Amino acid sequence: MASLPVYRWRLAPEGLATRRQLRAMGLRPGGQDVAAELERPRRRRGPLVAYLYRIDLARPIRPMTPAKRAALAKANAARRICPECGHDAGYRIPTSLGMCVPCTDAPAQSAA
Repeated sequence: MASLPVYRWRLAPEGLATRRQLRAMGLRPGGQDVAAELERPRRRRGPLVAYLYRIDLARPIRPMTPAKRAALAKANAARRICPECGHDAGYRIPTSLGMCVPCTDAPAQSAA
């Protein structure tokens, strides 16, 4: 089994890019295998590893379809509705709270 080439931080050759770098160029890996690894050393812990892909094999990002845009808008709207009071909070409700901030603070105020 062949292992992947490993490059140190900022020493990767031209023609390779991470997913984020591909995305900034308007590209995606497009099903290709990882071409190499990039390691960034850290103190007292293992190195950070990023996978590199070949730019020449990357494909353009798929455009957002109207149906996908509508589904995304519907999902985001559902995250704004408070399950306790049923009102639109005007922001995405944090999963840590599970309800809007006024509903979270209401029991604390009535108990005092």
